[in-house]
Amino acid sequence: MGRYVVKRLLSLIPVLIGVSLIVFFLVRMIPGTALEMYMGTQVEATPQQMEELKRLFGEDKPVPVLYIEWMGNILKGDFGYSLRTGRPVMPDILSRLPLSLELTLFSLILALLIGIPLGIASSLHQNTFGDFLSRIAGLLGLSLPQFWLAALMVMAFSGFRGWIPMGNYVSFFESPIRNIKMLFLPSLAIGIGFAAVVMRYTRNSMLEVLQMDYIRTAKAKGLKKKSVIYYHALKNAILPVITVTGFNAGYLLSGAIVIEEVFALPGMGRLTLYAIYQRDYPIIQAVVMLIATIFVVVNLITDIVYALADPRIRLDNVAR
Repeated sequence: MGRYVVKRLLSLIPVLIGVSLIVFFLVRMIPGTALEMYMGTQVEATPQQMEELKRLFGEDKPVPVLYIEWMGNILKGDFGYSLRTGRPVMPDILSRLPLSLELTLFSLILALLIGIPLGIASSLHQNTFGDFLSRIAGLLGLSLPQFWLAALMVMAFSGFRGWIPMGNYVSFFESPIRNIKMLFLPSLAIGIGFAAVVMRYTRNSMLEVLQMDYIRTAKAKGLKKKSVIYYHALKNAILPVITVTGFNAGYLLSGAIVIEEVFALPGMGRLTLYAIYQRDYPIIQAVVMLIATIFVVVNLITDIVYALADPRIRLDNVAR
């Protein structure tokens, strides 16, 4: 198992290098440079002034050279300075990261609490009216855009005091109840699509497991229905859900970028959007690298949890 973890950690290196190449060169293809955003449309500068500004902004070298310098600084723990504020980008990002992680975690918990019970109930009552409603709800959850659903929630619940984040954000440690109330609707807007995914995976996996021979044997031995479902069937049916949960955790974090703007939450998402508007390359690059790192680490943890849940995976890893 330890050898497997080391191999997976080493495989993360080329992934992160590929992400760094894509984000560094892609952000510079966005129309409008950081200098143009900084100068605006009302100010004209001579070529000499523009060259001096490029030097001050650190954009006076060829892009490949800038990339090599950037990667060298990252290896030293330096992610650069904001082109707008002149401050180091990582402290600003890390100060907003807890809110984004909390929002992602809440949306993940809500999705699992909604999706798994619905999937189990739907599989146990296959082709009934309740199963039909669950499948329709799943299709709707997959089809509704997150930002549109979030906007509807803002309009529908704006009259409910405390349920729409207004003013200063309150952390969980300051006021747990108020924090949960503030993040419930944003988390629901993010997680409802994933809840539909979890429901469909749970339903399909349960239907497959319930047809297995060992389930029929457990029923023939006279075990209670609940015991057969929750201790035999669900234990094996949940394995695909573990996998899809790991894959979607990173997507939920990236989805929080738009939702934070809709609900005016001061998280990493709003910082990223403003950085894109202002072409603040160091912040965009640092945020994408951070999200990519979290994504691959979560997937590694998911694989480890999957191996712990399924002894066959552990034996296969040991054999290799």
